[in-house]
Amino acid sequence: MMCAMKACASQKESLMLFLCVSEDPFYIERQRGMTTMKNRIFAALLALTMTISLAACQNKDSSEPGRAVTADSAAESPQEGRGESEGEEPVSPAVRTVTDVWNRQVEIPYEVKSIICLGSMAPRLGAYLGVTDMMIAAEDTDIAAMSVRYDYSPVYHDVLKRLPSAGPGGGSGENNGYAEKIIELQPDVILAGFDEDGAEELQRQTGIPVVSVRYRTQGFIDDGFHRAMRVFAETVGAKERCEEVLNYVEGCREDLKERTKNVPDEEKPRAYTGAVTFNGRHGFAFTYVNFPAFTAVDAVNVADAFLESRTKEAADTAARTGTAYIGSDGFEADLEQIIRWDPDIVFLDPGNMDLVNDEYRNNPGFFDSLRAVQEGQVYTMPSTNSAGPNITYLLINAYYAGIVMYPEQFRDIDLREKAGEIMEQMLGEDFFDEMEEGGLYYGTITIGE
Repeated sequence: MMCAMKACASQKESLMLFLCVSEDPFYIERQRGMTTMKNRIFAALLALTMTISLAACQNKDSSEPGRAVTADSAAESPQEGRGESEGEEPVSPAVRTVTDVWNRQVEIPYEVKSIICLGSMAPRLGAYLGVTDMMIAAEDTDIAAMSVRYDYSPVYHDVLKRLPSAGPGGGSGENNGYAEKIIELQPDVILAGFDEDGAEELQRQTGIPVVSVRYRTQGFIDDGFHRAMRVFAETVGAKERCEEVLNYVEGCREDLKERTKNVPDEEKPRAYTGAVTFNGRHGFAFTYVNFPAFTAVDAVNVADAFLESRTKEAADTAARTGTAYIGSDGFEADLEQIIRWDPDIVFLDPGNMDLVNDEYRNNPGFFDSLRAVQEGQVYTMPSTNSAGPNITYLLINAYYAGIVMYPEQFRDIDLREKAGEIMEQMLGEDFFDEMEEGGLYYGTITIGE
């Protein structure tokens, strides 16, 4: 280093001497008789050579250890993948950019080590990806008690209950994070199932990058789920596990479609699902267009008569902008309309049967007029939604719908066994017994009991 500094100093002195001499009037006079370009060229080359030498010395000084590494300087550095010297470690960028489900460009640390998951789907996706060990906080709903309403809770509650709280939980899409606590905890990234405004607001409040992974089903586990999973996986570095989960889900989708693809529509039973849990609990008349379990097996959903009017605007917006689909697939059907539909098979959420039984006591004539009730064709359909869709339950419900509506095509499927397989693939553990004990069970229902 000292030799380099001395060499640079010597070159600086030589340049100054050359410049002083070249401007001396006596020197100019002595050179006036020269007519060739030789000396001019030599002088110019000498000055250029010394200038380059000085620049090299300055660059050498600035590259000494201790120089700050920014994302731009790291990207320009030749050290990574461009012939780095033996024994030198590649320099990684300080930050990188991910694109969330709202097409927001979010700058995050190059290596993410700690996360907080808030809102619709975020904790669930983290569980599917097996990164709960990266979570440094949880939501009140996950801390308070184990609940089968969240498919990951039976497996991960013991882990989550020990973490500090960073939000109340819920799936509204609005920002409800505890900003002061999050600032105190300083995660590398917040993964949030928030709408775009909610994600931006929490990022402003905390100064911590917020990546939105909001997802709501449109039909049966659509491409929006793939996108949300891949955004999450890219953020935390879990791409291999992500593709493993998505490949399994796709395998189930293909299996379900294959079993029912050759069944003519006229031979399919006409189905209705009621008492659906959608942004809260509801009675018999609350139903669902694009109902996932029905879509999965190409069932005839009588409520799909309202499909376009319920989903068109939201679906068109999502397709046009390339952003997450946020529709309102659940709605209250008119009782007279349900009588006109007179479905062959009815599925009801067992968690809302207290509401349905109250309705039966107030209006038994309506229920008794339905052919499905008369013929004992009323079955459970456990809720899949709780702060976003439980993908595990969506898959199990789809196989159950197939078993009930297409007994011949699903004769080889044992629901208990299939459910255990799905749970193990998605969450690493079979908790089917806990699911049923918690009120999400499968079987026939007698309304009014």
